[in-house]
Amino acid sequence: MLHGIDVSSHQSSFDTDGLAFVFIKATEGRSYINPKQSSQAARARKAGCVVGFYHFLWPGNIAAQARYFVEKCASEKHDLLAVDWETTGSGTRASNAEKDRFIREVKKLRPTHRVMLYCNRNFWLNHDTTSYAGDGLWIADYVSAGKPRIKAKWRIHQYTDRPVDKNVADFSSKASLKTWATVTRVANAIEDLVDGDDEDVRQESETKEQQPEAKGQPEAEGQSQA
Repeated sequence: MLHGIDVSSHQSSFDTDGLAFVFIKATEGRSYINPKQSSQAARARKAGCVVGFYHFLWPGNIAAQARYFVEKCASEKHDLLAVDWETTGSGTRASNAEKDRFIREVKKLRPTHRVMLYCNRNFWLNHDTTSYAGDGLWIADYVSAGKPRIKAKWRIHQYTDRPVDKNVADFSSKASLKTWATVTRVANAIEDLVDGDDEDVRQESETKEQQPEAKGQPEAEGQSQA
């Protein structure tokens, strides 16, 4: 297992010792941009970390949100991309269909990037209906690292938010993670055709209990962080 963290503009500084990857919040909705994302990415790259960026999804205007994300995030070639699907600061949430469409829109716009789904266990078990996570599931479940309580395959597990959001990735080495991230346009298209949407990963035996919604309180769309 590889260790990593995810940060937003609240973390102006962070320790990269022992980390293989860092995800950075880039955008939210259609009006918020993390003003610190470039410096945060530079810090992670200097430490040799694999870098990823995520977009906090709001309901509505999905294609516009996808364009906003890829145009405003400070990503470089083969950086990981992700959508953060959870309850917004207004108490709303994007639908499962909107989540699926956002991932597909980003994959069209950035075909040489891996595009992942981040959500907590409650969303995965109780709000997701298609099991579609793009190129990989990033699941939040605050239990022992690497042991999220789901049946589905996962790539990254966020296991705590103290003192920062901490994650483990199911890769044998940083080199294997980098190789996986270095997807080509053709390989991405082939994998989409082969993998499809894994409808069979859901098991009736899974407990459908409520889970803490990781990442804490999101900022309202259009408001910058401190």
